[in-house]
Amino acid sequence: MKHLKKGLFLVLLLLFAFTAAHKFYISVTNVGYSEKEDALQIITRVFLDDMNAVLKERYGIASKLGTKSESELDLEYLEKYLRSKFIVEIDGKKVDYTFLGKKYDTDMVICYIEVPKINLPEVSSIAITNEVLTDLFDDQQNVVHFKIKGQKKSFVLVKSDTKGMLNL
Repeated sequence: MKHLKKGLFLVLLLLFAFTAAHKFYISVTNVGYSEKEDALQIITRVFLDDMNAVLKERYGIASKLGTKSESELDLEYLEKYLRSKFIVEIDGKKVDYTFLGKKYDTDMVICYIEVPKINLPEVSSIAITNEVLTDLFDDQQNVVHFKIKGQKKSFVLVKSDTKGMLNL
């Protein structure tokens, strides 16, 4: 019995040693509306190592987001990248948003975005285009959850389909 357990352990060890670990490439974004602020409030979560990797690939900087060595330049490039890959549209028109900041939670960077002064009763659609990390990872999935006016809708956005829209 002892040898059987050792043999089974050895077989399992060999099987797992030659199995490549698959990493999932995913971000999650929540879009909501604050009546108090009269604003769209957006929270997006991205894996920190992936964000540092894309900033290096795209801009040639050795970003150190989430470390003690993080610099103002790293933060500038984070915002620059988001603005180029994350677009908000209201009624088919691109709108400016405010990048409020970020925080870290274990291995994630959590970014806070706001679109101020939204007259929600007059809005018929809100769309999010999220191409974050699709330029680095072909299998990147960007999940977007809308929760506005009691409506809930979720999208899984991929490289070939990067836009999700909530009709109000």
